Amino acid sequence: MVLLVALVVGLAAGILTGGKLGNVAEVKLRWPWLVLAALVVREATVLSPISSVEGVQYIYAAALAALVAWTVWHVRRIRGVWIVALGAALNLVVVLANGARMPVARSLAGSLVERGHAGQYVVMASGTYLNWLADWIGVPGPLGGAYSPGDVVVALGIAAVAFLATRQGPRPASKLDEMTGST
Repeated sequence: MVLLVALVVGLAAGILTGGKLGNVAEVKLRWPWLVLAALVVREATVLSPISSVEGVQYIYAAALAALVAWTVWHVRRIRGVWIVALGAALNLVVVLANGARMPVARSLAGSLVERGHAGQYVVMASGTYLNWLADWIGVPGPLGGAYSPGDVVVALGIAAVAFLATRQGPRPASKLDEMTGST
C-alpha cells in the first residue's frame, strides 16, 4: 500500500508543479510484464496458502532479484529508477543473507512470532543478519505494517520516478537516438 501512496504522491506533485499526466504514457518500458509477474509472485507468497510451503521464500528471492535486475536495466531509460534499484537491492541483500527470508522485528511480527517464520518472513533474532536493513520500521494506520529501510528507499524512488515522468518526455534510449531525435 505504501508503494501505491508513493506513486500517487509523485504523480500529484508532478502535476501540481506543471507536469502532465500524458508524459507518463511516453515512458517506454522494456518487459513491463516482468514487473507485474514479480509483484504477483511477491503477493502470492505472502497472502496465499503457498506461504506455508517450505521453499517458497526462494521464489520470493528470485522475484526480488528480477525486480532489481529490471530496474538496473532501465536506469538509463527511466529518470530516478536508480533509487528504486538501490532500495530493492538493499532488500535483496538482507533477504539473501537470511536464507531468502526478510527478518521482521518481533514487535511488528504479529502471529509470525508463534511460528518463527512463514513464507519469506522470519522473526528477527540474534541469529538473523543485517537486522538494521530488515523490517523494523512500524507504520500505523491504513498504511500499517513493518517496513525496511529498503522499502522506504523504494517508495521514495517510485515517487521520484512518477514525479519526473510527469515533468518531461522520455529520455533517448541511446546517444544515437539522442542525435537523430528518435526513441
